[in-house]
Amino acid sequence: MERDRLFRKFKRECWLILAVLGIASFFLMRPDFTLGVLMGGFLAIANFAALQHTVRRAFNPGGAVVFNKKAIVLKYYLRLFVLGLLIYMLVTRDLVNPLGLAVGLSVIVIDIVCYGVRSAWKSSIGEAT
Repeated sequence: MERDRLFRKFKRECWLILAVLGIASFFLMRPDFTLGVLMGGFLAIANFAALQHTVRRAFNPGGAVVFNKKAIVLKYYLRLFVLGLLIYMLVTRDLVNPLGLAVGLSVIVIDIVCYGVRSAWKSSIGEAT
């Protein structure tokens, strides 16, 4: 299915972006910043994968809701609470640099923006020819 191929490509690109940011910060920044980038990236990718898993299990291939809507929302808020708690612990215990953590947490957003730019570029090239 096209959607599955797109998700696999998206995940690979997220890991690639995280690797590039992690390597760049390893050579250019302090260790706590690098750890923040890596931890933020891991948390963002794990949260996205958990969200994808919940959504896929909630709907059957035809698009009908299989699970209780309240259970889906509860899982979402529980995951958000756990993510917030982990971020709180990382920052308050001075384990990571908060700016590095923010950069790492932005991995998914960076990939979405890159995808949008690529799609727009392909559209404009297709229209220009």
